[in-house]
Amino acid sequence: MNNFIYENRTKVYFGQGCVKEFLTCLLRDYDTVMMAYGQGSVKRNGIYDEILNILMKEGKNVVEFSGIMPNPTYEKVLEGAALARDRQVQVILGIGGGSVMDCAKAVSLAARCSGNAWENYWARRGIIDFEPIPVGVIPTTAGTGSECNGADVITNGELKIKTGYDYPRCNPRFALMDPAYTFSVPGEQLAAGAFDSLSHVMETYFSEPDEQNVSDEIAEALMRSIIRNVRLAVKDPEDYTARSNLLWDSTLSENRLIKLGKKCDFSCHLMEHQLGAYTDCGHGQGMAVLHPAYYRHIFRDGLDKFGRFAANVWMIPREKKSREELAAAGLDALEAFIRELGLPTSLRQLGVRDKKQLPVIAGSCHFSPGGYRKMMPEEILEILQECF
Repeated sequence: MNNFIYENRTKVYFGQGCVKEFLTCLLRDYDTVMMAYGQGSVKRNGIYDEILNILMKEGKNVVEFSGIMPNPTYEKVLEGAALARDRQVQVILGIGGGSVMDCAKAVSLAARCSGNAWENYWARRGIIDFEPIPVGVIPTTAGTGSECNGADVITNGELKIKTGYDYPRCNPRFALMDPAYTFSVPGEQLAAGAFDSLSHVMETYFSEPDEQNVSDEIAEALMRSIIRNVRLAVKDPEDYTARSNLLWDSTLSENRLIKLGKKCDFSCHLMEHQLGAYTDCGHGQGMAVLHPAYYRHIFRDGLDKFGRFAANVWMIPREKKSREELAAAGLDALEAFIRELGLPTSLRQLGVRDKKQLPVIAGSCHFSPGGYRKMMPEEILEILQECF
């Protein structure tokens, strides 16, 4: 394996009832708490009332920051940062899915940084030489893995750029992960979140080094687990075991563990980010559309790894197949899985109507150095056109 340094300071409290059991003691040293949440689902499913009651019972000064959208904008981040400074927020509690957690971390950074936050921390990787506002998170969906990393993916609507970096100092101090909180997630969102987790693992897996290593072996186990458990959860949305496995799969896919010693290929994620910046499409759904087409373009450059994916993840027999046939069979299985989950398979299904946008989107995509082959704008455009 390649050299690495591993850091993760988020403390996880996992299991049914963990919020009621631990939230009070975790907020003991804070008087003013910002409740950051989305566009109303936590109020409809009762999670908001449960958490607010705990805070009020403890006499906390609660500052509400609501309306965080699925692709949080830099404008929304600045709104939250101004509110946090004005109300002297001591801790931010992000309650929701990946977008809410990302936005909470971004607000914690922007509220305490000097200068232009976008230019210093999103336009390029910056150096955080101060402590952002502490963040705690309560995930209500499984998919992004944002609960155990310092990434905060934000869209700058003016510049049409969706981006983010993983800053360890932005890691949540704690994550309260109750799988029962994910029961109210609709089937479409459940499938999209699971595929987002799968895509995180695939993008780490399909990169060098390709010789046998611990990270790849963990990745294969995670991919099999995601595939098995999302099928079970779709069949029975209240299958606690399946939901709990998916929630932990999501965390392990993005807590930096499987990235150790790997180069990582985030080409597809970077493509989807720019697709989302221009079209505001759902992230997990966008990944489902792009991944098969992207892998059809590069699988011959990593033939043995794609063959291993087919054999060890999809359990496709190696017998009577050439290396290329085995690798292609794995991609066939991936495409069939996407259709099985009812995820979109074209950009039109995502609501993209204007094909004239595609060259602009392709030209705005950034290069991921960990891929088996460098993607140039011309080939990215080919992929987008194939997906249209």
